[in-house]
Amino acid sequence: MAVYKIFPTKDATIYSMYPVMNTGLDEIIEATLTSIAPTNPNPQVSRFLIQFDQNEIEDVINNKVSGSNWQSNLRCFISQTTGLKLNTTLDIFAVSSSWGMGTGKYLDSPITTDGVSWQFIDESGSASWPVTTVDNISVSQSYNTTYAPLGGGTWFNQIISGSGIWPNAYLSSSQVYNYTQDKDLNVDVTDIVNVWLTGSFNYYASSGDAGTNTQSTISSSNYGFIVKQREEWVYDNNFQPEIKFFSIDTNTIYPPQLEFKWDDFSYETGSLSVLSGQDNTITLAENPGIFYSGSVNRFRVNARPTYPARVWQTGSYYTQNYALPENSYWALKDLDTNEYVIDFDTTYTKLSCDASGSYMDVYMNGLEPERYYALIFQTTISGSTYVFDDNYYFKVTNG
Repeated sequence: MAVYKIFPTKDATIYSMYPVMNTGLDEIIEATLTSIAPTNPNPQVSRFLIQFDQNEIEDVINNKVSGSNWQSNLRCFISQTTGLKLNTTLDIFAVSSSWGMGTGKYLDSPITTDGVSWQFIDESGSASWPVTTVDNISVSQSYNTTYAPLGGGTWFNQIISGSGIWPNAYLSSSQVYNYTQDKDLNVDVTDIVNVWLTGSFNYYASSGDAGTNTQSTISSSNYGFIVKQREEWVYDNNFQPEIKFFSIDTNTIYPPQLEFKWDDFSYETGSLSVLSGQDNTITLAENPGIFYSGSVNRFRVNARPTYPARVWQTGSYYTQNYALPENSYWALKDLDTNEYVIDFDTTYTKLSCDASGSYMDVYMNGLEPERYYALIFQTTISGSTYVFDDNYYFKVTNG
């Protein structure tokens, strides 16, 4: 199976409290709701914009992904989160207008105004965020004139038909946060990415059963994502959720990612026997130990029973390779942080197999260079699940 990651070309947070401030080079991107003071009912919000290169997206789909069964996830890694209620929802929309990243940081003194802000799509005094209906798609904007000026970005929302809004037709995704779940943003944005890939979106000319109505096509461009809290402009001292992530300018190993996963599973064992029994030994082949960041490596798995039955034969039994069972998976961990960079996935990290044994392909470009990683394998044999983690290490280096 295959997983491929690309990184943003630009990101920035926009703040209703500072409507012309640019934060294009800040280390943090955030979506917050904050009350200025307990005695001042003046809620303020922030949202962040993030964009990935269209050429990179097309290259992944056209030259790396095999088959049509693929998924794309927007991933942002948490820096800090406070004030969550039991369920706090982040919505992710496709931005409807181009914007300039700028070179500012949060609360620069004086503030930097040379890029996108709450009011403007580029430097201060440039064009405001446009709110119009584009090719029969509703372009949305959300602000509260009691607390903030017009602005806050614009995004594609509902598809508008000739006789009303097409039901459940949204160009959006969402993730619900609570106190018990992982706080990293990891949301399926495949529908939005597909619109960017095709450059168009199909919709129907009237509401009702889509199968009986005329289909039309509109154009769409990649202007990135906007991430915002669903519930905003609320004055409540007990409800001030702040969700902050590392940006592309972070000094950590956690920049945002657009992750592509696809199903290229193939399982042909040839003359190999399939591994069975409880005591087995797994080793890693095709591992020189160091890889350049742009390389792709096919790791092969050598598998055999740890204590084979005694038989008369002319060669060493220990050179006979076995295939791992069909329901076998791989994962990847960062050795320093012990965090999963790629977790086990029953669809997208299945181990393939050919006549030489089990294998998987790892793309090094989505891994932080100058760090060590560990491969982990999981397989199910006779109803029992086994995890093999036996120093299968390698390093990615700058190339």
